Amino acid sequence: MAKGRTATSFDLPRPVSLPGQTRQETAYRALRDAILDGLLAPGSAVPSSRSLGARWEMARGTLEAVLDRLRVEGYIERRTGAGSRVQAALPEHYSTPAVSTRAPRRQPGPGALPALAPGHAQVGVPFVARLANPALFDRQEWASCLQRALRQQPLESWSRAEPAGAQALREQVAQYLRRHRGIACTPDEVLITHGIRHSADLVARCLLRPGDQVLVEDPGYPALHGIFERAGACLAYVPVDEQGLRTEHLASYPMARLACVTSAHQAPLGASLAAARRVALLAWAERAGGWVLEDDYDSEFNYRSAPLPALKAIDRQERVIHCGSFNQGLFANLRLGYLLAPAPVRDQVLALWQSVGRSAGVSEQWGLAAYMHSGAHQRHLRRARLACQAVRDVLLAALKEHGQGRLRVTGEHAGFHLTLWLPADCDMAALLAAAGPQGLVLQSLSDLCRTVHLPPALILGYAALTQAQARESGRTLAKLIVACCRGGEAG
Repeated sequence: MAKGRTATSFDLPRPVSLPGQTRQETAYRALRDAILDGLLAPGSAVPSSRSLGARWEMARGTLEAVLDRLRVEGYIERRTGAGSRVQAALPEHYSTPAVSTRAPRRQPGPGALPALAPGHAQVGVPFVARLANPALFDRQEWASCLQRALRQQPLESWSRAEPAGAQALREQVAQYLRRHRGIACTPDEVLITHGIRHSADLVARCLLRPGDQVLVEDPGYPALHGIFERAGACLAYVPVDEQGLRTEHLASYPMARLACVTSAHQAPLGASLAAARRVALLAWAERAGGWVLEDDYDSEFNYRSAPLPALKAIDRQERVIHCGSFNQGLFANLRLGYLLAPAPVRDQVLALWQSVGRSAGVSEQWGLAAYMHSGAHQRHLRRARLACQAVRDVLLAALKEHGQGRLRVTGEHAGFHLTLWLPADCDMAALLAAAGPQGLVLQSLSDLCRTVHLPPALILGYAALTQAQARESGRTLAKLIVACCRGGEAG
């Protein structure tokens, strides 16, 4: 397409639905790819839902939902009476699809926040973050799937090694990533691990040499930072804001080898990495010959819309290493996750893993594969998402009712925690001292900052609370905050 030309609905080919994909998801991918490919250039008009509906034979309501999702993710701007326009600022060289030297992918076969002390990491303790509520998990359904999977496994499979993880589970993970995270992958590309920290440790030990520079978010998840430091890396702390990692700082680190991001729900501030910054981050990795480690730690829990697509979904140059976990979405001690990496990295990780012993239990893998195949996994996520949203709403209402208009919340649109910004005159030391006797476990945002200085705030986890606990603890906390402000008084 000539530079400056505006695409019409007739320039956009009718999208083809993949098996198991809804018409809305099909239309979304077609428009998103048109933006990334430059068919819809930055600043150009986006065809209306009416014209697209006529061309693609789709309902306008479906396309309106697609356009609104693209707006939320930062790809387009919508103005009443003025239509929609592309707003993602794509680098010139990145908007042209690169010629891949990789063999075509085979079609699929059938089929954060710092950890607290062990005494604190328990259900019902406000406000512990990154903890799923096991009461939401149907243990009977899990037991049924596990027993069925064990009975169906042939005898030889109990001693046959599958280095990358059980084939049945890798098939289910690949299908999940294709359908729900937008990542085109096959089971052969998936490696089963214990979880995100295990995946990060394997990557660090394979890719990093002593003295290598790693870019991490500030504020960020100290557990991952510690993994990189133990690998001998030098950490460079990149600030984040309401649009995620501030990618304009990347040019200051020309020697960086790896960047670690929580793109779907930044830990701890809760921002989603904006579309333009996603593309800028990928362009940096391509230009620098570096890697991006994507920590997809709680992407399933988005309360406003469908989960944002993974950064890996638009990785055209094979620079993103994607890792996720079932430990938060299901229950903390499941200890199963996955790693999706470009072939050179995956081969190194697999060789390291084999040399130190495969540590993910095969019976749990078979059980999880059966659980996902039966549809129980998606049913659980729907139930848990609704339950977490209800608890969040109760907590927000309590903070609003008893905070005397002095409290501000961000990052509440997704995940298991939110950020509560305190009044400037709040005595943080007094608040933390008063919270303990009230049974509240508070995490100060300043504990997660290394080089940036942010206003006083707390990280409040709510996913492992009942609605009654959220209401009472929210009321107690709000009154404590007011009492710890100059001129405040306890209610």
